[in-house]
Amino acid sequence: MKDIQLRPFHLAFPVRDIAESKQWYVNILGCKIGRESEKWIDLDFFGHQISAHLSTEKNNVASNEVDMKEIPVRHFGMILKPKDWNNLKNNLVNLNITFTVNPHTRFKGEKGEQSTFFIKDPSGNYLEFKSFKNDNMIFKN
Repeated sequence: MKDIQLRPFHLAFPVRDIAESKQWYVNILGCKIGRESEKWIDLDFFGHQISAHLSTEKNNVASNEVDMKEIPVRHFGMILKPKDWNNLKNNLVNLNITFTVNPHTRFKGEKGEQSTFFIKDPSGNYLEFKSFKNDNMIFKN
């Protein structure tokens, strides 16, 4: 798989209200709208395609303890450059968005040092945004 050129990924996820989700992803995260219908909407999520699908199922999310924080098992997000991560974090603070896991740095001074935070959309989907001090460490253990 090493020789495959990186391409945009696609992720579909459940939401309780299409209009509410559209407004949140556009106004809070700056996503652009792609195709849409009454039951789903495609969003440009940092160059990747995510699709919010209307669902009446309750979104129960289990969590695991990581670094003494309860981390939702099911989540998605982006790895951003440090400047972009800080800009997004500051924008979310200015918009009074509640962090599920506050911005912090893990593995400080170690291999894999990364900044991270979690937020939750109106439908209860968790999003994590990370930034590595060195992108070469993303897959190193």
